[in-house]
Amino acid sequence: MTDDNNTKKEPKLIIEANDGPEKADKTLEATPHEDEGLSLKEVIREQAIEDESPLASNFTLRKILGGDILSTRAIRRQVPLFLLITVFLVIYVSNRYSCQKYLIEIDQLNKELIDAKYRALSSSSQLTERCRESHVLDLLKNNQDSILKIASQPPYIINVPEE
Repeated sequence: MTDDNNTKKEPKLIIEANDGPEKADKTLEATPHEDEGLSLKEVIREQAIEDESPLASNFTLRKILGGDILSTRAIRRQVPLFLLITVFLVIYVSNRYSCQKYLIEIDQLNKELIDAKYRALSSSSQLTERCRESHVLDLLKNNQDSILKIASQPPYIINVPEE
């Protein structure tokens, strides 16, 4: 007996692909592992999982920039965390924007308040100037139609007895 008779015969999986009339049929042969009698579904599942190796302790810049770090299972589990961080960043930016908008509004209102104070001070000084006795007397002298005159005697004090 030879070794050929003792070895197990490997089942062969043949996949044919027809890409159209221009190209010939392509035949691919795939053999599952000898120790495991795996079906096609299990082989595909195994190959899909092999690419998702756990995080290695030696990350290089090339692996990080190449995106190898993003294809691992650990990063995929962190997607909700990344979404939460993104939501917090959007909230932070919008909060900062609204605060800046309120600060601009406060500055504008402060300027309006200062302008109103200056207008009130100016109006008050003009009113004080017009109400002075000397200014009123000058207006009465200049106005010929007025029957108001300057009193030559001091005012009388009238005492009313209380009953």
